[in-house]
Amino acid sequence: MGDGQAEREHRVRDQEAGDRSTHDPAAETAAPAAHAAPRPERARIRYVAVGDSFTEGVGDEQPDGSVRGWADLVARGIAEATGEPIQYANLAIRGRLLAPIIAEQLEPALALGPTLVSFNGGGNDMLRPGTDLAWISAETERALVRIREAGAEPLLLAGANPTAGLPGGDRVRAKGDELVREARGIAERLGIRFADNWSDAELGGSQYWSPDRLHLAPVGHRRVAANVLRALDLAPPSGWAIEAAPIPRPTRREQLSYARDHVVPWVKRRLTGRSSGDGRAAKLAEWTRVAPTMSPGDSG
Repeated sequence: MGDGQAEREHRVRDQEAGDRSTHDPAAETAAPAAHAAPRPERARIRYVAVGDSFTEGVGDEQPDGSVRGWADLVARGIAEATGEPIQYANLAIRGRLLAPIIAEQLEPALALGPTLVSFNGGGNDMLRPGTDLAWISAETERALVRIREAGAEPLLLAGANPTAGLPGGDRVRAKGDELVREARGIAERLGIRFADNWSDAELGGSQYWSPDRLHLAPVGHRRVAANVLRALDLAPPSGWAIEAAPIPRPTRREQLSYARDHVVPWVKRRLTGRSSGDGRAAKLAEWTRVAPTMSPGDSG
């Protein structure tokens, strides 16, 4: 090997050694952390809603196909009433029975570190034959105790009463009446807030319900939100329309269309063990910030 070639190889080895001395993989790994965005400041009020389609907001569909609903409106109402931003999450999923609500939503909700948790469940259980009302009451109380043990305030809700427009509504109404009596007793025993929408007679009118007669229309969701805010000792935004004019009773043709479009598909899902919530995830599984700025769309 010649002297020139040896000198060139020596320079290459020196360069490689220098590269290794200045290349620090750990520094590459740590570098992004130094520039990571700061975590959002924790709000004083942190509200999580758990439940089924009632709490998810089905019936209050928005132009983009999403749903809003009473819980979203309550979050906005809390921000407006307190004059400060809050954090809000909604883990509710349509079609859920009480057992999955507790098993799938309760602990993830508490893991977020909320200060307020609204709880509603059992409405889908009520629609099925052989409803175990005592079990629903016991599990509801257990869930509320768990929320309080986690350091959050539990807020118990009774859903609105849809039975005036449902086939076999009398049977469902009897179950609902009993569950509401039990819920009121639970709230009194635990000393917690209870928003009783079932006993709001105005909400029973068909003008507050969507075409499927199981889910509230937008005005119904606003009325429920107003009831919930009052249960929290907060005034609803003055611009909310929470009353609607009565509508005529459905004609025979409309009743037949309702049975074809809504009752038959519901029965088919029951017979095949399917749910409207199959494959769905929570619409707001993480915190979102709700600031006290009234949107014009919320008043209509």
